[in-house]
Parts: sequence; structure tokens; C-alpha cells
Amino acid sequence: MTAELVRGQNHPLSQARLEIRISAGTPVVASATLSDADGKARGLEWVAHPGTPDLPGLEVSRQAAADHRLAVDLGAMPDEVHRVNVLLALPTGTGGPGRFGAVAAPFVAVTGLDGAEVASYTITGLDAETAVVALELYRRQGAWKVRAVGQGYAGGLAELFTDQGLAEAQQLAATINEAVAQGLARSVQAPSQRAADGDRTRQTAAPALGPDQSGPARQGTPAPAGPHSSSTYPPQGGRSEHPTGPVDPSAVTQPSTPGADSPVNYSHPGRQSSAPPPPPPAAPPAQPGQPARPVAGDATGWSMDERLYNQVWGMFEDLARSAAAYRSAVDFADSRMEKELDQVLSDPRSRIGGQGDAARQAARAKYTQLVDQARQALDRDLAQLAAEADVVEPALPPAYARWDNPVWHAYRVPMEMPMALRLGDLRLPESELLRIPMLVRLPLERGLWIDSGRTGAGEDPLADTGALPHLAMETAVALAARLLAVYPAGEFTAHVIDPAGSGTKALAPLLQTGVLAAPPALGAAGVSDVLTRLTQRVDLVQMAVRGGAADSLPPGFDTAEQLLIVNDFPHGFDDRAVTQLRYLADEGPAVGVHLMMVADREEAAGYGPLLDPLWRSLLRLTPLPDDHLADPWVGHAWTYEPSLVPVGSQVLQQVLTQVATARTKCQ
Repeated sequence: MTAELVRGQNHPLSQARLEIRISAGTPVVASATLSDADGKARGLEWVAHPGTPDLPGLEVSRQAAADHRLAVDLGAMPDEVHRVNVLLALPTGTGGPGRFGAVAAPFVAVTGLDGAEVASYTITGLDAETAVVALELYRRQGAWKVRAVGQGYAGGLAELFTDQGLAEAQQLAATINEAVAQGLARSVQAPSQRAADGDRTRQTAAPALGPDQSGPARQGTPAPAGPHSSSTYPPQGGRSEHPTGPVDPSAVTQPSTPGADSPVNYSHPGRQSSAPPPPPPAAPPAQPGQPARPVAGDATGWSMDERLYNQVWGMFEDLARSAAAYRSAVDFADSRMEKELDQVLSDPRSRIGGQGDAARQAARAKYTQLVDQARQALDRDLAQLAAEADVVEPALPPAYARWDNPVWHAYRVPMEMPMALRLGDLRLPESELLRIPMLVRLPLERGLWIDSGRTGAGEDPLADTGALPHLAMETAVALAARLLAVYPAGEFTAHVIDPAGSGTKALAPLLQTGVLAAPPALGAAGVSDVLTRLTQRVDLVQMAVRGGAADSLPPGFDTAEQLLIVNDFPHGFDDRAVTQLRYLADEGPAVGVHLMMVADREEAAGYGPLLDPLWRSLLRLTPLPDDHLADPWVGHAWTYEPSLVPVGSQVLQQVLTQVATARTKCQ
């Protein structure tokens, strides 16, 4: 599984012979330096560049190109080499872009010789820089690791080489630039869109906005998301779940924090192995001194849907990092003030006269100044992200849009499945008014659990009136309707198990429009019938796939994706039914059978630990705002808000009526 790194994050390397693949979308010069244990290059003989492309264990490209492959053999590295720095630079004097901020963010991947990715990194946040240390391979206690660096230099290669301790930095930079200009490293342009289209594959970006799946996110991450597996946040039994797939806490590092003068970057490329078509032309440049104007779809991707998806993940990641920078600054101010106050109290001389009071006032003044500066930087980033959200939200397609978005009033049954689905919104305490869409990749890779029990929002009066189960079922219906609406006609089928009939009122939109495959199953007999049919379906498809006969399913077999909505679990379930439900949750998603449960975990406590794997396998959502989700970068607790239909709106009935009509025409 590929590790999608964020700046500062590292990942172990289990292979000695590797390739480093670079996609930049514009010709760049790729080079590398070797460093000793002190991080210094010992001379020109430790630099590989287009004019001198070969070193022991290292070979770089001879050309300035949009795509590069660098060969690395860590086993052949001299013993005194402890670090391999991979460098990218924009050629000078070629009429190309003059800074990395004007081009798509470069993408770097470390792969095995078989092409399997080990780790990847998208270098975001660049602006005036013309050279950058993309990543480093470093030796630690006899083992090699890769770290995402992303350190840029506005002074180009000369400044970069100087920082690495090369006395001949200016001369070396001039040599490389001269080699490029003279054609020793002939520039290779990025492939045309038509050429790229012939060999493109949609990559899984970090987790849809969400926690506990693989990501934001760009990750995970996204997610996001961190990106990744295709979903967003997972539902763990604890309070904190990660949006981009299970995230190893040891792999989550403190993100780099934007400086006071560096605005949020609006380029949010998804993970990809080749350069996609450039984003559409940006809006006219802002006035000098003003922040960049946000543009909907201002991210890389093969389609507008993918660009918007990547942009939303970028917003999620930017907000996470801006909040992390602010919280880190406040923590630093706290610790600094405590240290200064301790010093005052430990000095007996400060207890005499007004020296102590003056020192305490000075410490508190420094604290206030630091916090105010951090808040100003955060407010600046929040203002930019809010401006971006104001542009992006109206441009979202139905699958990504809220139910109150006018795009639903122009809804038509789609011809193909979208990349992702909106499950709700996410926000942080520092940004109560800024909501980031929580997106999950399609098709679903895990089931959904709408928690009808008391959550962290227990102070809400609904928690004490018994209305939570009904609200949870309404949330499930809104999500099911969204799934039915974003799939092409006849390619998604919904079933409902409602043993006691308690969900009839909430199910009214699905029942009245006729989009369900059959009426809700009632009682223990109904539960057994539906579960048996769906488990048999999973068995049949699995056997067909494993036997290489996926095209030999019985005549009339419904090949549509199947969604099972279970209300009021575990009412009406015996031990056999519980076993079948667990089987569907584990094996169903891989063969197109998905589970959506509306349940209170405490009511199923009688089964003990038997159901723990079931709860862990599902993505937990709540019918009321709750902060049980966490991002994969810094572990912020994000408040999730479900995507519900506005009170009194008829949009749900209108959309489902079109779905039912289109399904009838397909039969």
C-alpha cells in the first residue's frame, strides 16, 4: 500500500533498488546531492545533475523534462553517504515559468523496480521558489527511510547548493543552467492531453474528507483523506476516528505551518502518476498586496468533478494545518509565559519592590502579542478559505452538493457514477462558520452506521425526547436517496429491513416514490429472507469472480449495486441473522453489496464483544453534530454535521421521482 506523505513525514524503505518518478506538468531540472552525517555535500563530485548524471548508486535524467525517472541503488552508496537529496529546479533563460507558484504542484513517487509505489508526495505550498528539495532518502541506524521535505528556495539552485554547504554553489548552478540552455539537457514538454488520455488511470486520492479511512486528504489526506482507500472517516468505537483510513499515529507528524506572509495555496492536486491536464484558466490576478482570488475547480484532475474533489480535499488539509499552526503558537506562548513567570518567582530579588510585578506584566504582554499574531494569521487563512468555499460550494455537482444547493433543482439522472459522495460537513472550533464538505469515494468501500444512541451532543433536547432514532433514520434516508440519485438508472438498488415498522414515517420519501426494490421487510421472517438472499448473492458473485466466470452469472441476475438499510438493530435478529449481517459487512462491499445500519450500540450490548468487529468495520455517522472524527495529519477533532433536507423542501421527492421514472424506462 502506498504511503502518501505530507511535509516532514517519513516512511521506511524495504528495498535497496528504487526509482524516483517525478511529474511536474512543465519542464524541470532534476538533480540530486549526497550528504554526510552532518547533512553537508563534500564537493561537486557529490552532485548528480544533467551534465554529470551518474554517481555510485545514483543516476539522474540528462534532460530538463516534465516527467523524470531517477535510478537509486542504496546498496551501492558509499559508507560516508547518509542522505540522498532529490532536487527540482525550473530552467532559467528558456522562457518558461519563473516560479513554482505559477505551475501545478510537482508530484514525486518512490517506486520499486516493478513500478509499485512505496511512497509519494505532492509538493504544495510553493510560491516564489525556483528550486526545491523534494524529498530525501536517509540512513538511520543501518536502515533507509524516505522523508517528504518540500523546502523551496527563491534564489534557485545557487541558494540551495549554498545551504547544503557547497562552496562552489554559484559555479555549479551556472554549469547546470548552461547545460540546459545549450541543449545538453534538451527540454521535453509535458505530454499532450490526448496522448495522456490514452494511458491514464484515475488514481484513488486520499480519503474523502473524513476520518478513519485512508483521507482529506492529499492523504491519507486527504484523505482528507486523507484521501488511499476511497472513503472518509471510519467509525471506531472510541471518540476519535480518522478520515482517511486507519492512520498509524507514529506516521502522523506536525505539519509545516504557513508563515505570516504566506497565504493559503489554492492548488490542491490529487495523487497521480502522470501529469493531468492543467486546471482551467484562473480568475484575473488580484491587485498587488491582495490575496489570490479563489476559483472553483482550481486543482489538477482529468475532469471538473475530480478537480473539485481535489480542491475540497485541499481546503480540508489547509484548514487542518492552519488550525494546527494556531494551536501550536498558543501552546508555545503558554509555555513561554510559564517559563518566564517561573524564573521571576525563583529569583528572590524579584520579590522586592516592583521588579516582580513588572516582569509578570512583561511576560503576559509577550503572551498576548504572540497569541494575537497567531490569531491574525489564522483569521487571514480562514478568510481566504471562506472566500474559496463561497466560490466552490455553488459550483459543486449534485453528488458533492448540499440539499439546499440550487443544482438539485436542475437534477437529471446521471449517465455515469461520480467520483465521490457528500456525507455531510466538517468544521473546527476555530472556524464555526466555515464548513468543509465531507466526501467519500465511490463505490463505497465500507458500510455506514448512523448512530441512533446518545452521542457527544447529549445536551441537545432531542437526546431526551426519544426523537434521536427518528432523526437517525431521516439521516439514513437522505444518504440513501443521495446514493440512488447519483448512480445511473438501474445501477443501484435499495432494500430495507425494518422489523418493527418504526421507520415507516422516515421512509416515506422512498416508499411513496417507489424507488425501493421491495417493501420494507418486517418481523424475524422478513429479516431472515432479505439477509439470506443477499448473502447468497455475495457467495454467488464471489464464486464467479474467483472462478474467472464473472460474465456467466445466471440470466436475469441483477448486476446493480445493492444497499441494505437496517433499522432498529438488533430487534428481530437472532444469532444466525447477526452472523449473516457481519458477513455482509465484511464481504459485501467488494462485490457490490453495501450496508447502512441505524442502531444504538448499547441496545446490542447483550451480544458482548461478538459485534465489536461489526462496529469497527462501519463508518460511524451521527444524526446530530458530533466531534468524533479526526484528521490523519494532526488529529484534530472535527465536528461532523449530517446532510439533511431542509424542512418543508420537496427536493427529495422531486429527485426520487425522476430516479423511479428512469428506472422504469430501463426495465
